[in-house]
Amino acid sequence: MDGSGNELISEVKFSSVVPAKATGENKVHELSAIDLAMKLHYIRGVYFFRPSEEMRNLTIYDLKKPMFPLLEIYYVVSGRIRRRIEDRDRPFIKCNDSGVRIVEVECEKTIDEWLSIDDDKISHRDGDLVYSRAIGPDLGFSPLVFIQLTRFRCGGLSVGLSWAHVLGDIFSASTFINAWGHVMKNRPVERLRPLPATAADLIRPSGSTGRSTSPIKRLDSTGDLWIASNDCKMAKRSFRITEEKLVRILSVVDRNRSANYSSFEAIAAIFWKCLSKIRLEDSDSKTISIYSTKCPDREGQIPRNGMVMSAIEADFPVAGAEEGALAELIVKKKIDEGEEIKELVEKEREDSDFIAYGARLTFVDLEEANLYGLEMEGQRPVHVNYEIGGVGENGVVLVLPGPPRCDGRPGGDRTVTVILPEKQLPELIDELQKQWAIV
Repeated sequence: MDGSGNELISEVKFSSVVPAKATGENKVHELSAIDLAMKLHYIRGVYFFRPSEEMRNLTIYDLKKPMFPLLEIYYVVSGRIRRRIEDRDRPFIKCNDSGVRIVEVECEKTIDEWLSIDDDKISHRDGDLVYSRAIGPDLGFSPLVFIQLTRFRCGGLSVGLSWAHVLGDIFSASTFINAWGHVMKNRPVERLRPLPATAADLIRPSGSTGRSTSPIKRLDSTGDLWIASNDCKMAKRSFRITEEKLVRILSVVDRNRSANYSSFEAIAAIFWKCLSKIRLEDSDSKTISIYSTKCPDREGQIPRNGMVMSAIEADFPVAGAEEGALAELIVKKKIDEGEEIKELVEKEREDSDFIAYGARLTFVDLEEANLYGLEMEGQRPVHVNYEIGGVGENGVVLVLPGPPRCDGRPGGDRTVTVILPEKQLPELIDELQKQWAIV
């Protein structure tokens, strides 16, 4: 929800939740170069819960009460941005317990009616369930996190999370919201600490790589209003890939290939090829960015941007390539760009800001994210979706896990959310339908 209002929602109420105990004087959280590369991006997630007697009986007090002790642990989330004058106005987070903003909304539709709203309105639809505000221009008064609680006419509930990417990646955001559910059930938050990082199989570049495109896009400084301007109108669409269809995709991609492919790599190959067909005149489509986070080890409950940021560059025409060849390229030829991005940000941050997602066509691997880990009144969400705000004109493709099976085991479906220039979406939809029967 962008604050513009909508006839489908009403009774909007605002409040704040702060840590149960004061964090203490002079506690700060320094922002890394990777954090600053993400400062113009915002993470938005929506969790849908079916109606039940328990869900109907949940009060706003029941929902807000566990947030107080949670923010005592996640004190950084309650902070506000400040600038350090002696360090060339470098931003940092002052952990001053200013709190998280809570938004309460009533919706006249049922969850089923909401989810069946025409696809042409899907971007607007999902936006109404997440109250999102850019940081600034008053940095000291801008919350880093908004949580919107929407009550549907049927008694169902959605939880909308707006999370400033400067805080951390989607893994950090989803771990935070899962921890809220754990505190609600009086479970130890420590159980949510992610597993140690899986070593990424990356090529470590020595010196200049000679790639034709930069991993991040430089913009003139936005000052104290952290929002990117984009002359290209962007649109969003989500695709569901069933387990049965995914098996077929993997069988085609695997054909006559020696590498082992994950679902993400196979899906990325398909979307890369389809978009390259649409963008034949665009030579930049031969280089893509891959963001992957294999459950990075976190220090306690301090969120961070822990994704591995890498590039893949094809030395052959992508539009005419076999999907298996593209997947094999993704598996074997990742080039780590983390250090290059850090150097670019540190060198130019005084005069510039940056866009990371969409500087090139960007693929985000979220298959290992525990997106269905939020539990409320014994229920798990029936549908979860995430998107990124502030995406550049080359677009982003996020590959998310689908809902778990009835017995709680991971499901085989995938949700693919794309954010692209509006004019490219119809062509992508046609191409996916024609080649893979993905709708």
